[in-house]
Amino acid sequence: MGSVFTGAVYGLKIQRMNEVCSVCALKFEREPGYFYVSMFVSYAMNVAEIISISVAAYVLGLDIVYENLWYFVLAIFAGVAILSPFNYRYSRMVLLYWLSPGLHYDPSRIVENKAKTNQ
Repeated sequence: MGSVFTGAVYGLKIQRMNEVCSVCALKFEREPGYFYVSMFVSYAMNVAEIISISVAAYVLGLDIVYENLWYFVLAIFAGVAILSPFNYRYSRMVLLYWLSPGLHYDPSRIVENKAKTNQ
């Protein structure tokens, strides 16, 4: 419900995360260095993207021969560069909502936070 990040995915400003949810007051960074694990999630996403881009280039007619090697490399680097802001955000979201034990949606936190802000 509350926004996790400030700004757009593809904007000119540096992407930043909010420290707490504006709706339920959940602290996103549960401990110092919590989001270092998201690098591993981002790595897995990059590997999947590289394989997908390579297969798509082959299906679209780029033969796997030595002469076309640099076209594959260029396509992969361009795809990874274009998708890096997406990976930054969604690797953190995957870590936060799927891979964190003990973290789950609790609707009572919204009611508690509204009561605290109204006082």
